[in-house]
Amino acid sequence: MAYTVGQVARAARVTVRTLHHYDEIGLLRPSGRTSAGYRRYDDRDLDRLQLIRYYRELGFPLDEIAEILDDPAADPAAHLRRQHELLSGRIGKLQEMVAAIERAMEARKLEIRLTPEERFEVFGDFDPDEHADEVERRWGDTEAYRQSQERASRYSKEDWLRNKAQNEDWGRRFAALMDSGAPADGPEAMALAEEHRQLITHWWYDCSYEIHTGLADMYVADPRFTEYFETIRPGMAAYLNEAIHANAISRA
Repeated sequence: MAYTVGQVARAARVTVRTLHHYDEIGLLRPSGRTSAGYRRYDDRDLDRLQLIRYYRELGFPLDEIAEILDDPAADPAAHLRRQHELLSGRIGKLQEMVAAIERAMEARKLEIRLTPEERFEVFGDFDPDEHADEVERRWGDTEAYRQSQERASRYSKEDWLRNKAQNEDWGRRFAALMDSGAPADGPEAMALAEEHRQLITHWWYDCSYEIHTGLADMYVADPRFTEYFETIRPGMAAYLNEAIHANAISRA
């Protein structure tokens, strides 16, 4: 049975131009032509095209495909072994690229671009990404979230260490103030509450007094935040909550 070039192209899912090119280079010459010169392919031509497509999918160049199909001395098995080695090497490279891309995607999502060693040096056993999905779900559409993500994406290890040192210093001074017996709504406590707000503004996002009081309420409402401050000094979450509210009221 004879097939037109269009029929073969549709059946094999190649372009007519591809078939013309295969004819021009001698890779797949049609078995016949009409009186008007139009190409006609038979079943043997289709079988050869199927082999060509098979080898192309394996990555063989056209000249090697021609050699395999036309040279009686050619060893298809040897060609396949060599192509298997090439593809295996390519797969390995692709897997490395995928792993690198996944690491880059994760780093972009979490915005903390540190090696595992640097992360441990900065955060110790604390995992800053543990609640990343929850944070994005709750505040991902806010300007504060966008600011914090953008700023964090620029921080180096030294920036993170400075952030850690400043927060630890603030925590020590706040705990010492509590130990002194100063009231939570007194000037010293309110000054440290204001410093706390300024730290957030400097490192993360523009923290208004409204946002700050909302954070203060979360510090006592969410056990996870409460536990964090309680590890610094028992009673700190409630004391800080009162100091933040008193500071916001005094500056209203």
